[in-house]
Formats: sequence, C-alpha cells, structure tokens
Amino acid sequence: MRLALVHMTTRSTGSLGTARGTALYLGAILGPGVLALPGLAAAAAGPAAIVAWVALLLLSIPVAATFAELAARRPDAGGVATFTRAAFGDRAAAVCGWWFFSVIPVGASSAALVGAAYIADAAGLGHGAVVAIAAVLLATAFAANHIGLRLSGGAQLVLMGLLAALLAVACIAALPHFDPANLTPFAPNGIAGILSAAAVLFYAFSGWEAASHLSGEFRDPARQLRRVTALALAVVAAIYLALATATAGVLGSSAGESATPLTDLLAYAFGPAAAPLTAVCAALLSLGAMNTFIAGASRLGAALARDGAMPAPLARGHEPGRTPHRALLLLAAFTGTAFATTTAFGLGLDQQMRATSAVLAAVTVTACAAAVKLLQGRARQRAVFATTCTALIGTALTWYLLLPLGIAALALGYLHLKRRRAPLPDSVPAGAA
Repeated sequence: MRLALVHMTTRSTGSLGTARGTALYLGAILGPGVLALPGLAAAAAGPAAIVAWVALLLLSIPVAATFAELAARRPDAGGVATFTRAAFGDRAAAVCGWWFFSVIPVGASSAALVGAAYIADAAGLGHGAVVAIAAVLLATAFAANHIGLRLSGGAQLVLMGLLAALLAVACIAALPHFDPANLTPFAPNGIAGILSAAAVLFYAFSGWEAASHLSGEFRDPARQLRRVTALALAVVAAIYLALATATAGVLGSSAGESATPLTDLLAYAFGPAAAPLTAVCAALLSLGAMNTFIAGASRLGAALARDGAMPAPLARGHEPGRTPHRALLLLAAFTGTAFATTTAFGLGLDQQMRATSAVLAAVTVTACAAAVKLLQGRARQRAVFATTCTALIGTALTWYLLLPLGIAALALGYLHLKRRRAPLPDSVPAGAA
C-alpha cells in the first residue's frame, strides 16, 4: 500500500505576513542556546570556538537558501517530510518526519530548563524553582500555539524585537573591554576541539528545518519565503558574530567556566541589574524558540497523519490557517514525558543539546540531499555543499548518531505494522489471502 501523495502549489491560504514570519524564523534560530552555548563551545575549543561560530554561519547561508527554495516551491505543513517524499519516496519521508517530531520534545524541554535556570539564578532560587519555572514556560508556549499561530506570531514579533535589542546592548557594552591577550592560547584543544564545539553549536543553527513546516501559513510563500529567510539570516549573523567575538575577547578563559556568560557580558552595561535583565532575555529566548518549534512540529505531525505516516486522527487541522490541536496535544504529552525524564535523571545540558543536534543534523542532511535531486543549477550546487558540510559536522556527534537510527527503526516499524493490518482491496478474491 503506497501512502497518499500530496499535490503542492505555490500559493497558500495562510495568514502570515513578512514581519510575523521573520519573527517566527528568528525564534527558531535565536533559541536559548545563546544563553548556554557560548560557554559550552568555549569549554570545548577555547578562543578557537569563534572559528566554529563563523564556520556554521557560513554553512547557514546555503542551508537557509536551500530550505527557502524548497519551501517556496512546495509550501506545506509537512516541511522536510514533504521535500523528502518528493525526492526519495514515502518511507524516507516518514523517517525524516519522525526524526523532527520526536526530537522536539527533548529540544523544548532543554530550552525551557535553560531559560528557567537563568530566571531562578537571578531570583536566587533553587533547583525546585528551576523545574517549576520550566514547566510554566512550556505550558505558556503550548497555550500560545493552542490559541493560534496568528496570535503567537504577533507575540513572537514583539519578543524578537526586544531580544535583538538586548543582545545588541550586551555586545556593544562589552566590546570596548576586548583584550587580545584573551585569545591566547587560541586553540588549546586543536582541530578536535573546534569540531566538538561545532557539533554542540549546531543546536543554535538548526532552526531552518523547523521554520519550513510553517511555509504553508504564509499568504504568498513563493514571494515571501526568500525575503523572510534573508532577513532572518542577516539578523542572526550580526548577533552571533558579535556574541562570539565578545565572548572570546572579553570573557576569555572564564567563558568556559561560567554558567551564565550572557550575564557576564550584560554586567558591563548594567552592573548589578545584569542578572534580572538576563532573566528577561532567557524568558524571551526560551518562549521564542519553543513557540516556533512547537508550531512547526505540530503541523508536521498533522501532515504526517494526513499522508499515512502517523495515526489518521492526528491529521485534523493540517490545512493552512488551522491549528492541529490533536497533534499539538500528542506533542505536549511527549514533551511532558521528556521533561519529566530529563529532570528525574538529571541529564546535563551538554548531553541534551548534542542529542538534539544529532537528530536535527540527520534531518538537515536528508532534506538537503532531497534538494540535490529536486533543484537545478546554482540552487543544486548550494544543496550539495550544504549536504556535505552538515554531514561532516554530524560525524563529530559520534555515538549520539545512534538516536536517529533508533527513531528511523521505529518509523519503519510503524509503517510495516500498518501495512500488515490494512484490509485487502475489494477486488481480491476471498481465497487469495
């Protein structure tokens, strides 16, 4: 039994405009990783972490362009699964879709915990408060998506504007304290350290696939998506380069030892007020990232159900402009389970981010490989470059790559069971079974 094929158009009945769409894209890229990743990258590579930041920014250009080109041609809630189906068929699409849907609960949980840790630190609260605040952040993000993407898109526009302003102030205030001596030794852990930093930093650059699931929500995807992608990429590049430079040149070796590097940077501008401001920034980053990823994953779940890769009842609400409440409810249940597991077993932030990066790297490689087959000319050349470089960075995630392999086995197992349980066509004689 072959899964249903989806006919794509370049028009949409969605309601997203360029401003709200750019805000949602920024929410997917400028996640709470900004709070923790500068320190984690510095611990892995020292000042040479800035090389990993620059390399991933350069990689983001062809990756973002590839996703924009695919989404503009095939605007659909299925996003990466839709692209993969067009290139490689139903089984590959199901695996790619399951990868993204399955990893969002872990990513959302880690995002909430990062933001909550900063908020609790500013208020002088303990671990119990961190868990409670994280739960509130998750509930807020799911509630915003339950109300509807138009409302959450408007809220995202405000959040991202405030966030960009705060990060800009932090970097501008800190850069006068830049000391070249902080850049030595530049690469204490060599090439291996830079690759390790790039692997964990991939978490901060893996939002383009999430945003692709919102392509069907735009009023005119063919015209808007390329513009939205360019705007988001420009803002992300400016903020990340400034943040990486300030972290390496201003904080120096202390960046890898600090649990709150952004607070340390904000202290140059606001002194004792840096901690509460960082708490505000943490809330904005966490809610912004969770909002976009939850919106994209819930629509992906509904699209997968529509196409036969998930239980059919989840398909309700997959159309542009509608909210897939059932898929959203399932995603909330999975996220609650992941949140309870990570807090109960005390999984470290570095572990959670590398696990998330491994699955998202698999998604990105698969979608870009699909673009190699579907696109032509320079767009195809960009897709080849994006596929190769992402796969190279993914190898640094070592045994974490077992996670996408396990999820792929579950997806294929579901399809196999579904085919076995499918009724025979009416035309088949009774004795043929």
